[in-house]
Amino acid sequence: MPDPGPSPLQSSLPGAAAHFGAHVLGVAHASAGAAAEAGPGAASRVPASGGLPGLPVRPAWHVAEEAAVIRQPSPALERILRGPNGLGTLGLHFAPREDPPVGTEPPARAEPAAGRPIPGLYYHPVAEPDPGRVAEVSRRIKAWALDEVELFPEEWEDQFDGFLVGRYMVACHPDAPTVDHVMIATRLMVAENAVDDCYCEDHGGSPIGLGGRLLLAHTALDPLHTTGEYQPEWERSLHSDAPRRAYRSAMEYFVRQSSPSQADRYRHDMARLHLGYLAEAAWAQTEYVPEVWEYLAMRQFNNFRPCPTITDTVGGYELPADLHARPDMQRVIALAGNATTIVNDLYSYTKELAAPGRHMNLPVVIAEREGTSDKEAYLKAVEVHNDLMRAFESAAEALAVACPVPSVLRFLRGVAAWVDGNHHWHQTNTFRYSLPDFW
Repeated sequence: MPDPGPSPLQSSLPGAAAHFGAHVLGVAHASAGAAAEAGPGAASRVPASGGLPGLPVRPAWHVAEEAAVIRQPSPALERILRGPNGLGTLGLHFAPREDPPVGTEPPARAEPAAGRPIPGLYYHPVAEPDPGRVAEVSRRIKAWALDEVELFPEEWEDQFDGFLVGRYMVACHPDAPTVDHVMIATRLMVAENAVDDCYCEDHGGSPIGLGGRLLLAHTALDPLHTTGEYQPEWERSLHSDAPRRAYRSAMEYFVRQSSPSQADRYRHDMARLHLGYLAEAAWAQTEYVPEVWEYLAMRQFNNFRPCPTITDTVGGYELPADLHARPDMQRVIALAGNATTIVNDLYSYTKELAAPGRHMNLPVVIAEREGTSDKEAYLKAVEVHNDLMRAFESAAEALAVACPVPSVLRFLRGVAAWVDGNHHWHQTNTFRYSLPDFW
């Protein structure tokens, strides 16, 4: 597989590309020093759509009626957004991507139907993930799940395969230099879903006693420091059920590749996730339907945030802790998590309606609290998602201009890639998702 070159432009960061401005160009040019021009070969590293793949400047539902306008950044801007060059900047680019082993065959569901995007949803299409890399990640994650952590019984194998986690993570992390790096995210994703399914939802989950289960599982991520007498009992507990085995193992792999700061960042975001699980469980126990704003507050915690926040670890570099902690960076990450989670609410709507019990999602809450029809509530939830997406892109653009540090720009591209890859997986995973008949 050829070296893909430096970090590609990602479609969810259009404003930063279109409005970078002379000041930012000057700063970035100065940081590059007296580096040589990119040269003719650099053009092959830019997406064919002029550097901004699939970027409409109007809402997605207008694209069918009007030709999408794709902004063409100047050659100098393209060179800057491809990443820095010159002495000391090599580590800010992608590392060479490894080829999957010869003879690797894709799994049975590696080529699902394209699926139907939600009409009116604001999103950016992405290229199909590399099938060779998808096949290798899929092979490795199933071996890990079966052999290392004994994650699921035989009767759940079809659901595991149908999750298509290999396609998911390869699509979300195009800047991962090796399959080993993609596997960092893949194990964590599978472990998080095991906790959600087994503790909260489909496979024996219940709101009753959830806090205790989550607390003990969280110690697989954030180790218990106790006395010598009780330490062995805690260590044995980490192997007592599939979710804890998965958390423990996935975290061990993660800390080998991450810095202490990155690991602590992830633990913090997982504590946020578990807090969101507990809020939703409390409402389920009391049969409380939250106000729409309350539901969105819960979803800021019970959401995908832990996934894009590790984009630098998976990319093989580090966004320094002080830059990650900036309020404007925290806003970008929060909005990315919120938008991608509402995507899940929308695509999983019919799946949840068909499941036993009452599943709370944004369309259900809007219909209940605002007295609308199911269709009106669903279409309003699409608008909420679109507002969150545009807020994410605006916040990312503002941060790119305010802090044009190479690692910040690469991190923003990585988060944008995760946002787009997350939608791609939801749209194309027809094993799990289908759309309501509202159009």
